[in-house]
Amino acid sequence: MNMKPLETTVDYAAALKEIEKLMTAQPNTPQGERLDALVTLVEVYESKHYLKEFANK
Repeated sequence: MNMKPLETTVDYAAALKEIEKLMTAQPNTPQGERLDALVTLVEVYESKHYLKEFANK
């Protein structure tokens, strides 16, 4: 599994698209593990980029 932090909106959009494709993945499978990892990366990206916007309002 080749994972790296999401740094751009393009990375973020690609991760969301892949998550959508993997939503039916079974736990404890390579696809399920990839889904879990992508969700974690998206959560980190959103906490850095979007929660700041809400905190400033």
